[in-house]
Amino acid sequence: MAAAFGTVFMPEMAISWFDGKSWSPAEMVPSDKLTLHPGAHVLHYASTCFEGLKAFRHEDGSVAIFRMDRNVARLAQSSRLLALPAIDEKQVTDMIIQTVKRFAADVPAPPGSLYIRPTHFGTEPAIGKAAAPSLSSCLYILVSPVGDYFAGGDTALRLLLEDDGMRCAPHMGMIKSGGNYASALRPTLEAKAAFKADQILFCPGGDVQETGAANFLLIDGNEIITKALDESFLHGVTRDSILTLARDLGMTVSERQLTVTELLERAAKPGCEAALSGTAAVLAPVGTLIHKGKEHPVGSGKPGATTLKLRKALNDIQWGKAEDKHGWLTRI
Repeated sequence: MAAAFGTVFMPEMAISWFDGKSWSPAEMVPSDKLTLHPGAHVLHYASTCFEGLKAFRHEDGSVAIFRMDRNVARLAQSSRLLALPAIDEKQVTDMIIQTVKRFAADVPAPPGSLYIRPTHFGTEPAIGKAAAPSLSSCLYILVSPVGDYFAGGDTALRLLLEDDGMRCAPHMGMIKSGGNYASALRPTLEAKAAFKADQILFCPGGDVQETGAANFLLIDGNEIITKALDESFLHGVTRDSILTLARDLGMTVSERQLTVTELLERAAKPGCEAALSGTAAVLAPVGTLIHKGKEHPVGSGKPGATTLKLRKALNDIQWGKAEDKHGWLTRI
């Protein structure tokens, strides 16, 4: 039986420490341990953010990292919004490349990949700083070889529409921080137990936003509808990539408010599709929406043809099987 996604790690990681004045030179260290003071800011006040991106092996044996610049820029943004020390984007980019080169031979062939997890967190030992930022921090690059996300079959997900609660505080939504995922965990577990839902689609006040771990896309014929970017939800790199490819294919992309009422009305139409976008799955089809105790099939309730076409289009670029027209790949 294959190991669960993201549970196998390469034995070393690149790491750098900020001492309040400057970042230390990056070095490769064992990835199975990290020494922190018990009073470290991150352990008490959740001063932490991270990224998720992938490196892919191509048929000629080369390795390419997908949209690294966007992920590094988002890590810098998350760090800034959490009042963590500013990262050196060039240093972080070099650390990612150094780590991927170190384990290039271990990058799986398609449909596998090397999952890359840059992580930044506050280290200052000061438990009196609940309302003040950490002056010191640590940044490391952890990598994990992963297999086919859909190895168990391409099944359509069940989403519970939650129009009361929120995934996280509105001003925290565009930050990729562990606390946001933690805040969505309990309601997600309750939704699984009560409704056999795979995830919750958070729709505060009837405004369709995102799930606990992915952006949401509604596909109605030749149109993709998704919430316009604001600070209340994560600006997904995969979301942006899928929307770009959809425009390339001549589809209409509508980034606007989508209400629960409109979502359910459109979902009932034959041929309608919905999907979740994210680094791990790229596009995961949604087959059922659960609202106020009632189940609403999305179109046929099965994975849709447009969802699969868009996912293949992105995979083909990542795997080197299609032209990289947008310059998304960094070859190692």
